Amino acid sequence: MRTESLDFLKKLINSHSPSGSEGEAAAVWKRRTKAAADSVSVDVHGNSIGVMNASGRPRVMLAGHIDEIGYMVKYVDKEGYIYFSAIGGVDLHLVPGQRVWIKGKNGDVFGIVGRKPIHHQTQEERKQVAKIEDMWIDIGAKNDKEVLSSVSIGDSAVPAVGFDELKGTRVAGRGLDDRAGAFVVSECLRLLAGKKLKASVHGVATVQEEIGIRGARTSAYGISPDVGIAIDVAFATDMPGMNKKHIGEIALGKGPVIARGPNINPKVFELLVAAAKREKISYQVEGISRGTGTDANIMQLTKSGVATGLVSIPNRNMHSPVEVVDLKDMENAARLLAAFILKLDEKTNFIPY
Repeated sequence: MRTESLDFLKKLINSHSPSGSEGEAAAVWKRRTKAAADSVSVDVHGNSIGVMNASGRPRVMLAGHIDEIGYMVKYVDKEGYIYFSAIGGVDLHLVPGQRVWIKGKNGDVFGIVGRKPIHHQTQEERKQVAKIEDMWIDIGAKNDKEVLSSVSIGDSAVPAVGFDELKGTRVAGRGLDDRAGAFVVSECLRLLAGKKLKASVHGVATVQEEIGIRGARTSAYGISPDVGIAIDVAFATDMPGMNKKHIGEIALGKGPVIARGPNINPKVFELLVAAAKREKISYQVEGISRGTGTDANIMQLTKSGVATGLVSIPNRNMHSPVEVVDLKDMENAARLLAAFILKLDEKTNFIPY
């Protein structure tokens, strides 16, 4: 991966932006995307939108959500302990003992998640997953007044980990679901810069996907695309405990994943596969027999309907602070989307049959 692109990805992953507070990551995305897009704007919901060839046809929307899961400050007791709720699908098995960054009024506030020591847990408590109301964040304050001088009710928090490089082209971090997708959207626009486009391209870093696919709903309504491609992450099954009979065979390093199913327009699927073969890009296919649970789900149902596709990056340890992806899959996803878009024109037919 190009040094500039890798630096951009690192900045995205090191940004702290759970659902509802996406501004920090969005600012990183906008700065990078401005170099390629004709214009970049932010809508009232917080979606960041980079546009190329605005008057072209068909109108294509690329959506990668910029938000991540995290925690929200709910209550501070007199002793200075912070009680919190989950933002999105947090795995409570992983929460006790985490170090966290709280986005406080004057910057990040470091804290740790505590719970009752194992020595004082009953046998029954030891067998159970800790309840969120039985955990707290400790920032070392003496009382509630000291806490509230730097932290406010409603502040968000994330695990205090960022981007790390593993062996080869594998990387780890929190929020790769779906900063990986937001990265691919921006990278695709970079690849398209200077090319002769017939389509209009609207690359979107969507917000609040983790709490109900909310940003894609509002941005798709505003853009009114003919074609919508969500770029998200897929469950990698090349790790222990994953059921290939249920999920399919999906592995890191074997290329982006192209989805098939009722959420996917058959012509879009065929054109994505044709683009991959034309560019000699390795790809994988995932069958999803329902709504996908991604931005593709809501884009397909916008207004009178949108021809929708889903391209995903294989991801290990999803919704944990140590998600793992392969940089090659991300690069090839951007190449695939650029090749797909360059073949579109106003005569491209997306009617399924």
